[in-house]
Amino acid sequence: MPAYDRSSATGFREIDRWRGGVGWIAHPNEDGERASHALVGTGGDEVWLVDPVDAPGIDEFIAELGEVAGVAVLSSHHARDAGPIATRHDVAVHVPQWMDRVAARVDAPIEREESVLGTLGFETRRVEPLSLYQGAIAYRDADGTLIVPDLLSSGSAYPVGDERIGVMLGARLFPPRAPFAALEPERILFGHGEGVFEDATDALDEALAGARRRFPRALVSNLGTNLRLFWAAMRD
Repeated sequence: MPAYDRSSATGFREIDRWRGGVGWIAHPNEDGERASHALVGTGGDEVWLVDPVDAPGIDEFIAELGEVAGVAVLSSHHARDAGPIATRHDVAVHVPQWMDRVAARVDAPIEREESVLGTLGFETRRVEPLSLYQGAIAYRDADGTLIVPDLLSSGSAYPVGDERIGVMLGARLFPPRAPFAALEPERILFGHGEGVFEDATDALDEALAGARRRFPRALVSNLGTNLRLFWAAMRD
């Protein structure tokens, strides 16, 4: 399987449907399992797309939720199809003020904000576990929705053993716990893989607490896949 399938998607697989939105994976056979999400605004009549990958039928898929009001990118390596989708819906691409790399890869209006998704009630926190990666997690206390674009994932390249959430291999020895302090999510959405909707806070705590202890096992199990994903991401 390819690390990331750069060809045009022929369809998509729905994931992560809940009252406040829905997710999809446009290339289910890629190792990277890039996940995209549509979030319903607090007024219930607008939709924001997060780190989206395009696919045939996506516009119709999200139309049932409302009109697209914006596209948000929460990782320096998740420009993905934000530009074409934003252009198609005549909206801007919103990125954190401090995030590099995205603007050079998006052919659409860019709006830099201190708190991306703030109009939807999300608080964003900066996360940079690796020098080549800039990311922001987003948390909405009102419904316990946490979005983590890269650092954590349920995808096959992250967890080991009975973990439901795995920490990025390069961050396992020193997992950044501070950005997650005092968060008690009801659900966790990822930029890679399906979300966690049951006992999400426990799964998050266990992932961070055991990341270093399980590093040797993760190194043996996931190093090859992680190297392929890293190399593919750096070339994008």
